[in-house]
Amino acid sequence: MRADPLTPVIPREIPSPPVLQVDDIRHAFDGRAVVDGLSFSLRRGTISCLLGPSGCGKTTVLRAIAGFEPLRGGRILLDGKVVSAADLAVPPEQRRIGMVFQDYALFPHLRVADNVAFGLVGQLRASRGERVEEVLELVGLAGVGARYPHELSGGQQQRVALARALAPRPRLLLLDEPFSNLDVDLRERLSLEVRDILRAQGTTAILVTHDQHEAFAMADEIGVMHAGTIAQWGSAHALYHRPATRFVAGFIGQGVLLPGRVRDDGRIDLAIGTLAPPPAPGLPCGVAVEVLVRPDDILHDDASPLRADVLHKAFRGAEILYTLRLPGGARVLSLVPSHHDHAIGEPIGIRVEVDDVVAFPMEYTVRPPIEA
Repeated sequence: MRADPLTPVIPREIPSPPVLQVDDIRHAFDGRAVVDGLSFSLRRGTISCLLGPSGCGKTTVLRAIAGFEPLRGGRILLDGKVVSAADLAVPPEQRRIGMVFQDYALFPHLRVADNVAFGLVGQLRASRGERVEEVLELVGLAGVGARYPHELSGGQQQRVALARALAPRPRLLLLDEPFSNLDVDLRERLSLEVRDILRAQGTTAILVTHDQHEAFAMADEIGVMHAGTIAQWGSAHALYHRPATRFVAGFIGQGVLLPGRVRDDGRIDLAIGTLAPPPAPGLPCGVAVEVLVRPDDILHDDASPLRADVLHKAFRGAEILYTLRLPGGARVLSLVPSHHDHAIGEPIGIRVEVDDVVAFPMEYTVRPPIEA
């Protein structure tokens, strides 16, 4: 049937490709696999993070995206075009990628303005100067262009490095452990400031870090890396409350895995009681499991019949993190308001409230006894 000639034809909107697409990439050093079948993609304007312990391959992935490391397999695409494959490597300077290094990598003999202008090749001097002033003001360093890097604090030097990376308007910004040389307070404050700057500019960025607090503060999406691949990709909330593997459960946040058993109604019996619904998903009745219990799942309750002995305590200002020993010998963590100050060895009342049940099948065949 022909369309009515008076009816307007609305063209179908073709979705644009992701800014970055990493497909099954592989890399090795001296025959040892460092990155092994890793894949993810980034939408425009997204701030993401590769989070993991030292040696998991996260910096190698970042360097491969930048074009500093060749691939043994897989491919990397920028705006839908292949820039890296086993038989292809577009030079770094042709990728329009900005990079902020851990050690800032500023030129000590150049003034701040000249450091920032370094990547503005081929532009007229006037437009270069305008862009330098623009990005210095953006990062909170207006008026310091005539200074040298050694005249600035560590936080200011990191802002200069960020300004230099943003000056050429890259389509993708890479940040390699950018705050690790700073003290804790400055690191937290600067990470929030950098996040706000990137979002204001609509910059697509990837942060690499081993610090989950940095990842949570900055990133919209986080990929937890383990043994050269991504164990789980998701929001900070999903990684904390719904970890997909034991590794993610242990790496993100704090907590312990307690042995338990799935009942006929789907609930789980533990040494600290029976977990209320929602039931453990996909676990057959009677199976032995390990359940993730976070410090905020164990509540201080003087009226509770369940008692636990205080083994250790860590004062954190408004809260105290207690390590507690249950009657059967298992240990749990509990985060308690600091006005509840208990002595080592003192028994305290506790109760469990687990809103998100995370359970894994027991890895060994011998089923441990469940203390009532």
